[in-house]
Amino acid sequence: MPEQLIKNRQLADNAWQNFSLPPGANLADCALPEAQTIIPGEMWLLRREEFLCRSGAIAVSLAPTFKVETLADDIAHFALICIEFPKFADGRGYSLARLLRERYGYRKELRAVGDVGRDQMFYLHRVGFDAFLISAGRDACDALNAFADFPDAYQAATDQPLPLFRRRAA
Repeated sequence: MPEQLIKNRQLADNAWQNFSLPPGANLADCALPEAQTIIPGEMWLLRREEFLCRSGAIAVSLAPTFKVETLADDIAHFALICIEFPKFADGRGYSLARLLRERYGYRKELRAVGDVGRDQMFYLHRVGFDAFLISAGRDACDALNAFADFPDAYQAATDQPLPLFRRRAA
């Protein structure tokens, strides 16, 4: 079973390809990827001016160790930002998503990729993810059910700026 994309709480087609670094090449001098390719954040930083001159949508993928503040001035250029989850127990992507949404005002597609499981979906959505690339071997239809696991949340978050007690008082 290939990877499946959940976007805005429904199955969707994935129009984007991940950039693959050719063997022996480095990010600074390899050929520029075609349109609809997700490039590593490090590649954007190395070759920013080249990418700004190109037409078409740009997407970046950020490792959990990526310093998101280095992209603060460039956020508006990205049609898609992917945040990598290399393993289930690595929660740094949650912080990156919240920073992108709340501090830097990113409003376009924010996608969780990697080791993303059903039990994380509800919480990933709360911090700002609106798309999830479900790994091969996992059931995307089952993952969709995760959004209904909890009828409401008490705390404020990116998806609901008011805590429950304030919503009830209104």
